[in-house]
Amino acid sequence: MTGPTTPRGRLVLALTLTGAVALFLAFVPLHRHWFDLNVYYGAVEHWLRDGRIYDFTIPGADGADYGFTYPPFAALCMLPMALFDWPAAITLSMVLNVAASATLLTWLIGPMVGRHGWPRWFAFVVAACLFVLLEPVRDTFSFGQVNLLLLVLVCFDARLLATGRGRFAGCGIGLAAAVKLTPAIFIGYLLITGRRRAAATATGTAAAATLLALAVAPGASRTYWTEALWDTDRIGVLSYVSNQSWEGLLARLVDPVPPSGAVWGLGALVVLAVWAYRVRRAAAAGDEPAGFALTGVAACLISPITWVHHLVWLIPALAVLVDSGLRPDAPPARRRLLLPVCAVVYVILCSSVVWLWRFDFTGVDGFLGSNAYVWICLGLLIALPLRGADSARLPSHEPYPARIP
Repeated sequence: MTGPTTPRGRLVLALTLTGAVALFLAFVPLHRHWFDLNVYYGAVEHWLRDGRIYDFTIPGADGADYGFTYPPFAALCMLPMALFDWPAAITLSMVLNVAASATLLTWLIGPMVGRHGWPRWFAFVVAACLFVLLEPVRDTFSFGQVNLLLLVLVCFDARLLATGRGRFAGCGIGLAAAVKLTPAIFIGYLLITGRRRAAATATGTAAAATLLALAVAPGASRTYWTEALWDTDRIGVLSYVSNQSWEGLLARLVDPVPPSGAVWGLGALVVLAVWAYRVRRAAAAGDEPAGFALTGVAACLISPITWVHHLVWLIPALAVLVDSGLRPDAPPARRRLLLPVCAVVYVILCSSVVWLWRFDFTGVDGFLGSNAYVWICLGLLIALPLRGADSARLPSHEPYPARIP
Protein backbone atom coordinates (compact mmCIF):
# COMPACT_ATOMS: atom_id res chain seq x y z
CA MET A 1 0.00 0.00 0.00
CA THR A 2 1.34 3.44 -0.95
CA GLY A 3 0.13 6.66 0.63
CA PRO A 4 1.33 9.71 2.56
CA THR A 5 1.33 7.63 5.77
CA THR A 6 3.90 5.13 4.43
CA PRO A 7 7.62 5.81 3.84
CA ARG A 8 7.32 5.08 0.14
CA GLY A 9 4.21 7.23 -0.18
CA ARG A 10 5.91 10.13 1.57
CA LEU A 11 8.92 9.82 -0.73
CA VAL A 12 6.71 9.83 -3.84
CA LEU A 13 4.71 12.80 -2.56
CA ALA A 14 7.87 14.74 -1.62
CA LEU A 15 9.44 14.15 -5.04
CA THR A 16 6.23 15.08 -6.84
CA LEU A 17 5.74 18.25 -4.81
CA THR A 18 9.38 19.27 -5.21
CA GLY A 19 9.25 18.72 -8.96
CA ALA A 20 6.02 20.69 -9.33
CA VAL A 21 7.38 23.60 -7.31
CA ALA A 22 10.64 23.58 -9.28
CA LEU A 23 8.72 23.71 -12.58
CA PHE A 24 6.55 26.54 -11.28
CA LEU A 25 9.56 28.57 -10.16
CA ALA A 26 11.32 27.96 -13.46
CA PHE A 27 8.43 29.37 -15.50
CA VAL A 28 6.71 31.75 -13.07
CA PRO A 29 6.24 35.27 -14.42
CA LEU A 30 7.45 38.36 -12.59
CA HIS A 31 11.02 37.17 -12.14
CA ARG A 32 13.00 40.23 -10.99
CA HIS A 33 16.34 39.39 -12.62
CA TRP A 34 18.30 40.24 -9.47
CA PHE A 35 17.52 43.94 -9.81
CA ASP A 36 18.34 44.88 -6.19
CA LEU A 37 21.49 42.79 -6.21
CA ASN A 38 22.52 44.73 -9.32
CA VAL A 39 22.03 47.97 -7.36
CA TYR A 40 24.19 46.66 -4.49
CA TYR A 41 26.83 45.35 -6.88
CA GLY A 42 26.95 48.52 -8.94
CA ALA A 43 26.99 50.81 -5.89
CA VAL A 44 29.91 48.95 -4.33
CA GLU A 45 31.88 49.11 -7.59
CA HIS A 46 31.00 52.81 -7.94
CA TRP A 47 32.18 53.39 -4.37
CA LEU A 48 35.52 51.70 -4.96
CA ARG A 49 36.04 53.47 -8.29
CA ASP A 50 34.78 56.99 -7.57
CA GLY A 51 34.56 57.12 -3.77
CA ARG A 52 30.78 57.65 -3.76
CA ILE A 53 27.95 55.24 -2.97
CA TYR A 54 24.77 57.26 -3.25
CA ASP A 55 25.31 58.70 -6.74
CA PHE A 56 24.80 55.32 -8.43
CA THR A 57 21.30 54.65 -9.80
CA ILE A 58 19.53 52.16 -12.07
CA PRO A 59 16.17 52.85 -13.80
CA GLY A 60 13.33 50.72 -12.45
CA ALA A 61 10.18 49.26 -14.01
CA ASP A 62 8.01 52.01 -12.46
CA GLY A 63 10.00 54.78 -14.14
CA ALA A 64 11.94 55.79 -11.01
CA ASP A 65 15.71 55.68 -10.63
CA TYR A 66 16.83 53.37 -7.83
CA GLY A 67 20.07 53.79 -5.93
CA PHE A 68 21.64 52.41 -2.80
CA THR A 69 19.26 53.30 0.05
CA TYR A 70 20.86 51.53 3.00
CA PRO A 71 23.26 53.02 5.59
CA PRO A 72 26.99 52.93 4.82
CA PHE A 73 27.50 49.97 7.17
CA ALA A 74 25.44 47.89 4.74
CA ALA A 75 27.84 48.86 1.95
CA LEU A 76 30.74 47.76 4.14
CA CYS A 77 29.07 44.36 4.62
CA MET A 78 28.57 44.09 0.85
CA LEU A 79 32.09 45.15 -0.03
CA PRO A 80 33.30 41.53 -0.54
CA MET A 81 31.04 41.37 -3.61
CA ALA A 82 33.72 43.36 -5.40
CA LEU A 83 35.86 40.22 -5.37
CA PHE A 84 33.31 38.35 -7.52
CA ASP A 85 32.12 38.68 -11.09
CA TRP A 86 28.40 39.10 -11.71
CA PRO A 87 27.46 35.38 -12.07
CA ALA A 88 29.41 34.59 -8.88
CA ALA A 89 27.62 37.43 -7.06
CA ILE A 90 24.25 35.94 -8.07
CA THR A 91 25.39 32.52 -6.86
CA LEU A 92 26.53 33.97 -3.55
CA SER A 93 23.19 35.73 -3.07
CA MET A 94 21.28 32.52 -3.79
CA VAL A 95 23.44 30.46 -1.42
CA LEU A 96 23.01 32.98 1.41
CA ASN A 97 19.25 33.14 0.92
CA VAL A 98 18.97 29.34 0.82
CA ALA A 99 20.96 29.14 4.06
CA ALA A 100 18.78 31.82 5.65
CA SER A 101 15.61 30.01 4.55
CA ALA A 102 16.82 26.68 5.95
CA THR A 103 17.70 28.34 9.25
CA LEU A 104 14.32 30.05 9.54
CA LEU A 105 12.41 26.87 8.74
CA THR A 106 14.42 24.96 11.35
CA TRP A 107 13.67 27.53 14.01
CA LEU A 108 10.05 28.20 13.06
CA ILE A 109 8.62 24.76 12.33
CA GLY A 110 11.02 22.62 14.36
CA PRO A 111 8.84 22.94 17.48
CA MET A 112 5.69 22.04 15.54
CA VAL A 113 7.33 19.01 13.93
CA GLY A 114 8.44 17.65 17.28
CA ARG A 115 5.17 18.44 19.02
CA HIS A 116 3.08 16.58 16.47
CA GLY A 117 5.55 13.74 15.88
CA TRP A 118 5.68 14.26 12.12
CA PRO A 119 8.46 12.56 10.10
CA ARG A 120 11.14 15.21 10.22
CA TRP A 121 12.55 15.05 6.68
CA PHE A 122 9.10 14.91 5.10
CA ALA A 123 7.78 17.83 7.14
CA PHE A 124 10.73 20.00 6.19
CA VAL A 125 10.48 19.14 2.49
CA VAL A 126 6.78 20.06 2.44
CA ALA A 127 7.43 23.21 4.48
CA ALA A 128 10.29 24.25 2.18
CA CYS A 129 8.08 23.83 -0.90
CA LEU A 130 5.32 25.91 0.67
CA PHE A 131 7.86 28.47 1.85
CA VAL A 132 9.38 29.19 -1.57
CA LEU A 133 5.95 29.64 -3.16
CA LEU A 134 5.29 32.72 -1.02
CA GLU A 135 5.58 35.78 -3.24
CA PRO A 136 7.76 37.73 -0.75
CA VAL A 137 10.19 34.79 -0.65
CA ARG A 138 10.21 34.37 -4.45
CA ASP A 139 10.85 38.08 -4.85
CA THR A 140 13.61 38.05 -2.24
CA PHE A 141 15.45 35.39 -4.22
CA SER A 142 14.85 36.89 -7.66
CA PHE A 143 15.64 40.46 -6.54
CA GLY A 144 18.76 39.29 -4.71
CA GLN A 145 17.46 40.97 -1.55
CA VAL A 146 18.85 40.79 2.02
CA ASN A 147 15.71 40.74 4.14
CA LEU A 148 15.79 37.00 4.88
CA LEU A 149 19.31 37.43 6.26
CA LEU A 150 18.16 40.30 8.48
CA LEU A 151 15.20 38.22 9.66
CA VAL A 152 17.64 35.48 10.70
CA LEU A 153 19.61 38.00 12.78
CA VAL A 154 16.45 39.14 14.56
CA CYS A 155 15.19 35.60 15.14
CA PHE A 156 18.61 34.63 16.50
CA ASP A 157 18.14 37.17 19.29
CA ALA A 158 14.66 35.80 19.92
CA ARG A 159 16.16 32.34 20.19
CA LEU A 160 18.71 33.55 22.75
CA LEU A 161 16.01 35.19 24.85
CA ALA A 162 13.68 32.21 24.62
CA THR A 163 16.31 29.70 25.72
CA GLY A 164 17.64 31.75 28.61
CA ARG A 165 20.96 32.46 26.89
CA GLY A 166 20.30 36.17 26.67
CA ARG A 167 23.74 37.50 27.60
CA PHE A 168 24.44 38.57 24.03
CA ALA A 169 20.81 39.03 22.98
CA GLY A 170 20.41 42.26 21.04
CA CYS A 171 23.52 41.89 18.90
CA GLY A 172 21.53 40.43 16.01
CA ILE A 173 18.87 43.13 16.15
CA GLY A 174 21.56 45.82 16.40
CA LEU A 175 23.40 44.51 13.34
CA ALA A 176 20.15 44.23 11.38
CA ALA A 177 19.23 47.83 12.31
CA ALA A 178 22.69 49.03 11.22
CA VAL A 179 22.22 47.39 7.82
CA LYS A 180 18.64 48.61 7.37
CA LEU A 181 16.62 50.96 9.57
CA THR A 182 13.36 48.98 9.62
CA PRO A 183 14.49 46.29 12.13
CA ALA A 184 15.14 49.06 14.69
CA ILE A 185 11.50 48.62 15.76
CA PHE A 186 12.60 45.41 17.50
CA ILE A 187 14.60 47.56 19.93
CA GLY A 188 11.24 49.09 20.83
CA TYR A 189 9.88 45.59 21.36
CA LEU A 190 12.71 44.80 23.77
CA LEU A 191 11.98 47.98 25.74
CA ILE A 192 8.24 47.40 25.89
CA THR A 193 8.73 43.85 27.17
CA GLY A 194 11.27 44.90 29.80
CA ARG A 195 14.43 43.54 28.15
CA ARG A 196 16.46 46.67 28.94
CA ARG A 197 19.81 44.92 28.79
CA ALA A 198 19.05 43.40 25.39
CA ALA A 199 17.73 46.77 24.17
CA ALA A 200 20.93 48.47 25.33
CA THR A 201 23.01 45.78 23.61
CA ALA A 202 21.05 46.24 20.37
CA THR A 203 21.38 50.02 20.53
CA GLY A 204 25.08 49.81 21.32
CA THR A 205 25.70 47.32 18.52
CA ALA A 206 23.87 49.46 15.97
CA ALA A 207 25.75 52.57 17.14
CA ALA A 208 29.13 50.80 17.03
CA ALA A 209 28.48 49.52 13.50
CA THR A 210 27.40 52.99 12.39
CA LEU A 211 30.50 54.59 13.93
CA LEU A 212 32.67 51.98 12.21
CA ALA A 213 31.15 52.98 8.88
CA LEU A 214 31.70 56.64 9.76
CA ALA A 215 35.38 55.96 10.43
CA VAL A 216 35.86 53.98 7.22
CA ALA A 217 33.64 56.08 4.94
CA PRO A 218 33.10 59.55 6.48
CA GLY A 219 31.98 61.10 3.20
CA ALA A 220 29.41 58.40 2.49
CA SER A 221 28.16 58.55 6.08
CA ARG A 222 27.71 62.31 5.89
CA THR A 223 25.86 62.00 2.58
CA TYR A 224 23.55 59.30 3.88
CA TRP A 225 22.60 60.84 7.22
CA THR A 226 22.24 64.41 5.93
CA GLU A 227 20.91 63.88 2.39
CA ALA A 228 20.11 60.38 1.08
CA LEU A 229 18.06 59.30 4.11
CA TRP A 230 15.68 62.24 3.65
CA ASP A 231 15.40 62.06 -0.13
CA THR A 232 12.11 60.19 -0.63
CA ASP A 233 12.56 60.18 -4.41
CA ARG A 234 15.41 57.67 -3.99
CA ILE A 235 13.21 54.92 -2.61
CA GLY A 236 10.67 54.78 -5.41
CA VAL A 237 7.11 55.82 -6.26
CA LEU A 238 4.94 55.64 -3.15
CA SER A 239 1.79 54.70 -5.08
CA TYR A 240 3.48 51.82 -6.94
CA VAL A 241 1.40 48.71 -6.26
CA SER A 242 4.36 46.84 -4.79
CA ASN A 243 4.38 49.30 -1.86
CA GLN A 244 2.17 47.41 0.60
CA SER A 245 2.52 49.75 3.57
CA TRP A 246 0.07 52.12 5.22
CA GLU A 247 1.62 55.00 3.25
CA GLY A 248 1.41 52.98 0.04
CA LEU A 249 -2.33 52.54 0.65
CA LEU A 250 -2.74 56.29 1.20
CA ALA A 251 -0.69 57.12 -1.89
CA ARG A 252 -2.84 54.93 -4.12
CA LEU A 253 -6.00 56.35 -2.57
CA VAL A 254 -5.12 59.98 -3.42
CA ASP A 255 -2.87 59.46 -6.47
CA PRO A 256 -1.60 61.60 -8.21
CA VAL A 257 -1.68 63.94 -5.21
CA PRO A 258 1.01 63.16 -2.61
CA PRO A 259 -0.39 61.53 0.55
CA SER A 260 -0.84 63.70 3.63
CA GLY A 261 2.04 63.39 6.08
CA ALA A 262 -0.31 64.18 8.96
CA VAL A 263 -2.73 61.39 7.98
CA TRP A 264 0.15 58.95 7.57
CA GLY A 265 1.58 59.97 10.96
CA LEU A 266 -1.77 59.57 12.68
CA GLY A 267 -2.26 56.12 11.16
CA ALA A 268 1.27 55.10 12.12
CA LEU A 269 0.62 56.17 15.71
CA VAL A 270 -2.55 54.06 15.79
CA VAL A 271 -0.62 51.07 14.42
CA LEU A 272 2.09 51.54 17.04
CA ALA A 273 -0.48 51.85 19.83
CA VAL A 274 -2.19 48.61 18.79
CA TRP A 275 1.22 46.93 18.42
CA ALA A 276 2.36 48.04 21.90
CA TYR A 277 -0.89 46.80 23.46
CA ARG A 278 -0.71 43.43 21.73
CA VAL A 279 2.98 42.77 22.41
CA ARG A 280 2.40 43.57 26.10
CA ARG A 281 -0.38 40.99 26.09
CA ALA A 282 1.89 38.50 24.34
CA ALA A 283 4.59 39.10 26.95
CA ALA A 284 2.06 38.65 29.78
CA ALA A 285 0.98 35.35 28.20
CA GLY A 286 4.60 34.22 27.83
CA ASP A 287 4.22 34.02 24.04
CA GLU A 288 7.58 35.28 22.80
CA PRO A 289 7.01 34.11 19.19
CA ALA A 290 3.82 36.14 18.89
CA GLY A 291 5.52 39.25 20.28
CA PHE A 292 8.31 39.11 17.73
CA ALA A 293 5.83 38.23 14.98
CA LEU A 294 3.61 41.21 15.78
CA THR A 295 6.65 43.47 15.68
CA GLY A 296 7.50 42.29 12.18
CA VAL A 297 3.92 42.99 11.08
CA ALA A 298 3.99 46.50 12.57
CA ALA A 299 7.31 47.20 10.82
CA CYS A 300 5.71 46.41 7.46
CA LEU A 301 2.80 48.74 8.13
CA ILE A 302 4.62 51.83 9.43
CA SER A 303 7.53 51.80 7.00
CA PRO A 304 6.95 54.41 4.27
CA ILE A 305 7.99 51.82 1.69
CA THR A 306 7.19 48.14 2.14
CA TRP A 307 7.84 46.44 -1.18
CA VAL A 308 6.32 42.99 -1.56
CA HIS A 309 9.66 41.31 -0.87
CA HIS A 310 9.84 43.14 2.48
CA LEU A 311 6.83 41.10 3.59
CA VAL A 312 9.14 38.24 4.55
CA TRP A 313 8.80 39.93 7.96
CA LEU A 314 5.32 38.35 8.07
CA ILE A 315 6.77 34.82 8.06
CA PRO A 316 7.00 34.50 11.89
CA ALA A 317 3.35 35.61 12.11
CA LEU A 318 2.35 32.92 9.60
CA ALA A 319 4.19 30.34 11.72
CA VAL A 320 2.32 31.48 14.83
CA LEU A 321 -0.98 31.34 12.95
CA VAL A 322 -0.33 27.82 11.68
CA ASP A 323 0.83 26.60 15.07
CA SER A 324 -2.26 28.05 16.76
CA GLY A 325 -4.52 26.30 14.27
CA LEU A 326 -2.79 22.93 14.69
CA ARG A 327 -2.56 22.81 18.48
CA PRO A 328 -4.52 19.83 19.82
CA ASP A 329 -5.24 21.72 23.07
CA ALA A 330 -7.00 24.55 21.20
CA PRO A 331 -10.82 24.63 21.32
CA PRO A 332 -12.29 22.81 18.28
CA ALA A 333 -14.19 25.91 17.18
CA ARG A 334 -10.99 27.91 17.17
CA ARG A 335 -9.18 25.27 15.12
CA ARG A 336 -12.03 25.13 12.61
CA LEU A 337 -11.71 28.89 12.18
CA LEU A 338 -7.93 29.26 12.20
CA LEU A 339 -7.00 26.54 9.73
CA PRO A 340 -9.13 27.97 6.87
CA VAL A 341 -7.82 31.46 7.73
CA CYS A 342 -4.26 30.10 7.48
CA ALA A 343 -5.04 28.63 4.07
CA VAL A 344 -6.64 31.83 2.75
CA VAL A 345 -3.79 34.07 3.98
CA TYR A 346 -1.22 31.70 2.52
CA VAL A 347 -2.91 31.49 -0.88
CA ILE A 348 -3.23 35.29 -1.12
CA LEU A 349 0.44 35.76 -0.23
CA CYS A 350 1.38 33.30 -2.97
CA SER A 351 -0.98 34.70 -5.58
CA SER A 352 0.70 37.97 -6.71
CA VAL A 353 -2.88 39.26 -6.77
CA VAL A 354 -1.93 42.91 -6.17
CA TRP A 355 -0.30 43.07 -9.60
CA LEU A 356 -3.71 42.78 -11.27
CA TRP A 357 -4.11 46.49 -10.36
CA ARG A 358 -0.58 47.53 -11.34
CA PHE A 359 -1.75 50.01 -13.97
CA ASP A 360 -5.13 51.02 -12.53
CA PHE A 361 -5.89 50.85 -8.81
CA THR A 362 -8.97 53.09 -8.93
CA GLY A 363 -12.47 52.06 -7.86
CA VAL A 364 -13.62 49.83 -5.04
CA ASP A 365 -12.02 46.74 -6.57
CA GLY A 366 -8.74 48.61 -6.98
CA PHE A 367 -8.83 49.86 -3.40
CA LEU A 368 -9.45 46.37 -2.04
CA GLY A 369 -7.31 44.36 -4.45
CA SER A 370 -4.25 46.58 -4.80
CA ASN A 371 -3.92 46.69 -1.01
CA ALA A 372 -4.53 42.99 -0.38
CA TYR A 373 -1.30 42.52 1.56
CA VAL A 374 -1.96 45.63 3.66
CA TRP A 375 -5.28 44.08 4.76
CA ILE A 376 -3.42 40.90 5.73
CA CYS A 377 -0.95 42.93 7.78
CA LEU A 378 -3.75 44.77 9.57
CA GLY A 379 -5.62 41.53 10.23
CA LEU A 380 -2.52 39.87 11.69
CA LEU A 381 -1.75 42.91 13.85
CA ILE A 382 -5.24 42.95 15.33
CA ALA A 383 -6.11 39.26 15.51
CA LEU A 384 -2.93 37.14 15.59
CA PRO A 385 -3.68 34.46 18.21
CA LEU A 386 -1.77 34.59 21.49
CA ARG A 387 -0.87 31.36 23.24
CA GLY A 388 -0.16 30.78 26.90
CA ALA A 389 3.31 29.84 28.11
CA ASP A 390 2.14 26.38 29.18
CA SER A 391 0.68 25.56 25.78
CA ALA A 392 3.92 26.68 24.12
CA ARG A 393 6.05 24.28 26.14
CA LEU A 394 7.49 21.33 24.24
CA PRO A 395 7.77 17.71 25.27
CA SER A 396 11.21 16.74 26.51
CA HIS A 397 12.22 14.91 23.31
CA GLU A 398 11.94 18.07 21.18
CA PRO A 399 15.43 19.51 20.59
CA TYR A 400 14.18 22.95 19.52
CA PRO A 401 12.71 25.36 22.07
CA ALA A 402 9.05 26.23 21.65
CA ARG A 403 9.48 29.91 22.29
CA ILE A 404 11.13 30.82 19.02
CA PRO A 405 9.44 33.31 16.71
